[in-house]
Amino acid sequence: MSQSFDVAVIGAGPGGYVAAIRCAQLGLKTVCIDEWKNPQDKPSLGGTCLNVGCIPSKALLESSENYERAARKFSAHGIKVEGLSIDIPAMIGRKDKIVANFTGGVAMLLKKNKVASMHGRATLLKRDRDNEADRELWQIEIRNGDKVETVGAEHVIIATGSVPRQLDAAPVDNERILDNAGALALTETPKRLGVIGGGVIGLEMGSVWRRLGAEVTILEALPGFLMSADEQVAKEARKIFSRELGLVINTGVKISGITSGQDNVTVEYSDVDGNPQKLEVDKLIVAVGRVPNTTGLGAENVGLKLDERERIEVDVHCRTNLPNIYAVGDVVRGPMLAHKASEEGVAVAEMIAGQAGHLNLDAIPWVIYTSPEIAWVGKTEQELKAAGVEYKAGQFPFMANGRARALGETGGFVKVLADADTDRILGIHMIGPYVSELIAEAVVAMEFAASSEDIARIVHAHPSLSEVVHEAALAVDKRAIHI
Repeated sequence: MSQSFDVAVIGAGPGGYVAAIRCAQLGLKTVCIDEWKNPQDKPSLGGTCLNVGCIPSKALLESSENYERAARKFSAHGIKVEGLSIDIPAMIGRKDKIVANFTGGVAMLLKKNKVASMHGRATLLKRDRDNEADRELWQIEIRNGDKVETVGAEHVIIATGSVPRQLDAAPVDNERILDNAGALALTETPKRLGVIGGGVIGLEMGSVWRRLGAEVTILEALPGFLMSADEQVAKEARKIFSRELGLVINTGVKISGITSGQDNVTVEYSDVDGNPQKLEVDKLIVAVGRVPNTTGLGAENVGLKLDERERIEVDVHCRTNLPNIYAVGDVVRGPMLAHKASEEGVAVAEMIAGQAGHLNLDAIPWVIYTSPEIAWVGKTEQELKAAGVEYKAGQFPFMANGRARALGETGGFVKVLADADTDRILGIHMIGPYVSELIAEAVVAMEFAASSEDIARIVHAHPSLSEVVHEAALAVDKRAIHI
């Protein structure tokens, strides 16, 4: 054993590197182990989120939205653009630069906080007693090519994240059939783009390439669109994405075959009515969700318990069935969201240090960075109805908001759901401009057990988009002012 630590964090994504930094801040000798390599075959911290997920996708979404504004929306402001064109390699280069800056930034943060950083695949071996230090240490093998070393740690935080779910019928080669990494690295706009999966990744990537000129068809197996979102929000989103953006969205499909040729990909499927259909595209994105990344972790070596979905089983405090081993983020229950992973990492670090770490899984915000954006926190109307909860609802459209009008982004609304008896907020749902920022107010309100009247009584700046949240809260008691 080469070194020993108080805490070993396996994985340097949003859950892992944040946990490692917080451990170090609390005086714990910490190592962060990660195996990710960039296309140049160099270690690259930040996990899926920074390398091929959250950050690069938002960079391309912003670029594509700027292009669409110049092409379709600037004229309403009296701004004329002639000879508009798009340089896809330059756009991808900008995205890559942002990624490099952030992954390098994570390395600097670890160094600044005196967190040891080791590259390679970490495998749990066993737990041994360190008589000299008078404590039990977990032995962890770190393999980087031909180099193998072993470290010991009293506590282990597993933050290995998730990987794209594979379709046997559509093996990803990132030439014709793409996963999220391939979709972020295209060097030209495909004329015809197919997307299997109508979730967050499929919608965001489909939106990017549709704005840049591709004909985009989305095939979703579920009978409805965005079924995890509030039904009314999902209905509004489908209308806007279909009519204004031009996405072709098919739900309830069953794929029967996928053939990848030299120049195209053919998808054979049956539609919601059972009729056979055929889709020919130049590129096909497979975005059918993600699965926990536990391969090579050594769960079988130490008896680490996994559930039926291969997630690591944890309790409410992210403790596994093994002493001093914790797990956070995509590899455990709950939503696969970067911010959820980070806060779990902080909570675990604080518990290891003897503090009262805490995370409320009922107040995790969800965001889809399409245009318009979609965000929510808490229960949906369909969930409240299914549970038999009596509630009241208030809603207000962005169309009636002065700031939204000035922006020229008037689609969508905010909806507030509150308990019929206590008025306590049960959920807030949004679709519209910059709702990824507005949702924070809703999360704060729910964390402090606010009522809809609490938001209604708070002064909101004018003119601002946040006034839509204010008016929706007023509408719960049928006293909205501006509609």
